[in-house]
Amino acid sequence: MQQIANAVWLFCRNMKLLFDQNLSWRLCLKLADIYPDSDHVRNCGFRESQDIDIWEYAKSNGFVIVSKDVDFQQRSLLFGHPPKIVWVRVGNCTVSTIEDLLRRHSVSIHTFNLDGKKSYLVLP
Repeated sequence: MQQIANAVWLFCRNMKLLFDQNLSWRLCLKLADIYPDSDHVRNCGFRESQDIDIWEYAKSNGFVIVSKDVDFQQRSLLFGHPPKIVWVRVGNCTVSTIEDLLRRHSVSIHTFNLDGKKSYLVLP
């Protein structure tokens, strides 16, 4: 049983989020303790890119896309996963508010990432 728990912990520690352009790049730094190796689209050269380019990059590099944009959620309905999508349904708010939301829902996000059937998760 301990081996399974260790494997789940390692898988969760390896979970990488890719923050879309509509979210702050500072989230990568603020959430590095629970989502290590996460990145922002601007750091990956996708500042002005199409959603399909971001989708393919996330898919090829094992990222879960985090976005406030409904387009990724719709794409996940059409194509499934990978990549998985976390759709953050909040209006204009501070970086701290988004950070707090992702921290409060970290168990749900990690559990969602382990679920082989679900393609997207809606927060809050």
